[in-house]
Amino acid sequence: MTTTTATLTVRYFAAARAAAGVETESLEVAGTVDDAVRAIRTRHGAELGRVLDRCSFLLDEVAVRDRATPLPAGATLDVLPPFAGG
Repeated sequence: MTTTTATLTVRYFAAARAAAGVETESLEVAGTVDDAVRAIRTRHGAELGRVLDRCSFLLDEVAVRDRATPLPAGATLDVLPPFAGG
């Protein structure tokens, strides 16, 4: 089976943005949302890794329920930490 590498735009919000140190970035990754999360963790280290453990994700503005969801080329992945509300 051949896996195609896709260019993914990753957008970080709130605590994820602070831990990543960037608002948005491009990521070359093959596979699934889970593969992208692993690549993000590797790129940015432990601080963002701790935030990622609590995050939810949107793939092209649709909530990711299964992190085994394949990544389409040109997709946008939003990294959303829990938000406090009131």
